[in-house]
Amino acid sequence: MVAINNSTEIRCQEKSRGGLSYEVILAEPAPNVAVPKKPVTPGKNVSAEEIENKLKAAEERRISLEQKKMADLSYKLAKIEEATRKKDEITNEFINQTKENLETKMEQHVEKREAIISDLKEKLKIHSQEIEKTREQLEHQKYVEKIAIEEKLKSAQTLRDENIKKMLERLKEHNTIKIAEIKNQIDQLESQKIEEKARIIENKLYTAEQNREKEIQKKIEKVHKLERRAEMVRQNKAALCEETKGTAIASSG
Repeated sequence: MVAINNSTEIRCQEKSRGGLSYEVILAEPAPNVAVPKKPVTPGKNVSAEEIENKLKAAEERRISLEQKKMADLSYKLAKIEEATRKKDEITNEFINQTKENLETKMEQHVEKREAIISDLKEKLKIHSQEIEKTREQLEHQKYVEKIAIEEKLKSAQTLRDENIKKMLERLKEHNTIKIAEIKNQIDQLESQKIEEKARIIENKLYTAEQNREKEIQKKIEKVHKLERRAEMVRQNKAALCEETKGTAIASSG
């Protein structure tokens, strides 16, 4: 910086690289101002042109230094931008990779859940078929036992009639009253025997019916447990899908 005032004063200010500044003043000394004595260089006079050249050189050095500083700053900014760009690329790649891995795991988890649910449905179907088959078998067994009991009762009745007929034939010469008493006694004994047999058969049928009902109830309870389990799996799957959607939306946001 150069400035010339009315007293032909020339000022030059230059800042060195280390931050030190100095001034060169060429002017007439002000009145009553002590001029510091400067050492005189033997045989050398400094002209205004030389001073001007030195000032220009100093200005050029300053401009060069500023340009170098600007170049260094631009280089550092470029490096920062490059580092930021690489960091963003790595972050985006990590996010995309994590998202892909999460989606893959979710797909596998959903497929596994669907396979479990499908397997449970198939097992429930097979179990229901087994229950129906067991019920039909029990019904058929009950029907067969009923027919067998009826056949036994018919056979017992036929046998009783035949025994009575034989006894009557053997007792024809006996007194009619005696025959009637004997027949009555026989009828009572046969009736008691038939009633006892019928009671025993009825108890067996009742026990079989109770056992069948218990077996069917156990199978129905098992089916209900499987249905509740399948419902819980379905609800967990729905909740997991909702949570996955929320996570994906939060990640994209």
